[in-house]
Amino acid sequence: MAGVYVDTSVVGRVLLGEPDSAAILDAIGTYETRAASRLLRVELLRLALRHDVVAQAEQLLSGLALLPVDQDTLTAAETVDPHEVATLDAIHLVTALRLAHAGHVDAVMTYDKRLVAGASHHGLAVTSPGAP
Repeated sequence: MAGVYVDTSVVGRVLLGEPDSAAILDAIGTYETRAASRLLRVELLRLALRHDVVAQAEQLLSGLALLPVDQDTLTAAETVDPHEVATLDAIHLVTALRLAHAGHVDAVMTYDKRLVAGASHHGLAVTSPGAP
């Protein structure tokens, strides 16, 4: 498989050793490219600081291509459909859409229900490994 966009709900689960971590790592390993917004780094390191696992967070981040949050991304996130997508998730959604349109990702991996709805709304494949 070509590529997958991952959000913080995915990498955060691995960082904290959630029960679905093994399924996530197995699924991520099937993709040639693993990409995320630079926003994920901020969110993940804030989580890591609260749990004293910064070194583990850095290791997880080293396996991801992080795209910068630029003005065009922020502008698009202001109005991206559906409007139920939360603010930071809108940035993730717009980044995933741009990567998909450029042919870099085939799917979005997330556990966030509103991001699932947003990605599905735009025709992106969504995966949530280990989820019921």
